[in-house]
Amino acid sequence: LVICKSWSITCCRFEIRLFMLSYEKERFDPTQFQESIVQGLNQTGSDLEAVAKFLDASGAKLDYRRYAETLFDILVAGGMLAPGGTLSDDMTRTEFCLFTANEDLETMQAYAQVFNKLIRRYKYLEKGFEEEIKKLLLFLKGFDESERNKLAMLAGILLANGNISASILNSLYNENLVKEGVSAAFAVKLFKSWIYEKDINCVACSLRKVGMDNRLMELFPANKRSAEHFSKYFTDAGLKELADFARNQLSIGARKELQKELHEQMARGDPQREIIAYTREEMKKAGLSEQAMISIIWSSVMSCVEWNKKEELVTEQAIKHLKQYSPLLKAFTSQGQSEISLLVKVQEYCYDNIHFMKAFQKIVVLLYKADVLSEEAILKWYSEGQQNKGKGMFLEQMKKFVEWLKNAEEESESEEDEAD
Repeated sequence: LVICKSWSITCCRFEIRLFMLSYEKERFDPTQFQESIVQGLNQTGSDLEAVAKFLDASGAKLDYRRYAETLFDILVAGGMLAPGGTLSDDMTRTEFCLFTANEDLETMQAYAQVFNKLIRRYKYLEKGFEEEIKKLLLFLKGFDESERNKLAMLAGILLANGNISASILNSLYNENLVKEGVSAAFAVKLFKSWIYEKDINCVACSLRKVGMDNRLMELFPANKRSAEHFSKYFTDAGLKELADFARNQLSIGARKELQKELHEQMARGDPQREIIAYTREEMKKAGLSEQAMISIIWSSVMSCVEWNKKEELVTEQAIKHLKQYSPLLKAFTSQGQSEISLLVKVQEYCYDNIHFMKAFQKIVVLLYKADVLSEEAILKWYSEGQQNKGKGMFLEQMKKFVEWLKNAEEESESEEDEAD
């Protein structure tokens, strides 16, 4: 009797569990969810205001949290998407979705508002929506050109409005998408709508936040990954500001790498003729001016030594160190403007590093004697080229030397006149 009773209870529990599983399956069945959403969209039609109201009201009855992916698939493609981006054959679809809408910016802005209102109403959808966009970008090859264009415009608007993070662009670096040119073509449409909504400065800021500002070149295959190709491609597409931004970022990256390498060469004690040859070659490759190059060299020279903390000793140490590297500095001050750039860098360094405050004049005199700086450059700096940093103090330090230069110049001119 006890065994029978126990068996009866077990069977009863099993039947209850089967019932609950059946109930859960019916309640949380994506097919049923899709039919509910599709039916509502078919009733609202192309009236996006009505669509937004329907989605707002349905969130109270349907489980958006569980079926976020299904919901966004329907709103974008008209039905649930199978791997690769194709629509599932056995599901009810709707013709009222992003992919069947008109391919113009105004329509895409209206669709962006639908998604914006939905996510503001149901904040828990925010993460799921961003994951959906990342997935859709990976499925780009499964969509036709018009569908990709509409998705790109929508993504650009959403990025501009802050609905999604620029980290979604990671999906565009998929090897197959890059290889077939899909990523670059998609990026053109995306950045056009993004910049139209905001401006290149906002775009740049968003890219920097997620470390994407230096990765734009990766939208192209390795054999086309050059500044020239990138610039031409996006300039021809009407995105010169993006091309200029990428070129500037590439230049910044090249400068950092060059400064790092110079620092390492100096730390190893490499011969200066080798350092000069290497620097000239890299300067040409990166398209850097001599003025930009002398600033990099100065920073590298001053960072490759551990400076004494005592003001009375650091000047002597600096003179000895800079005398050693004067041939390197001289090699990249063949132009008057380069000399001014170097003087300004010396001024800024001495001002920013308190122990060098009194060393400025002695450093300048050393560079003058080493034929790195000319008297013309020094006089020009003294009269008009100095920065505000420590201006009064450094002008006072240089006063006697500048007077000496002027007198020497006047004497030289007088001797020339007498000779004539």
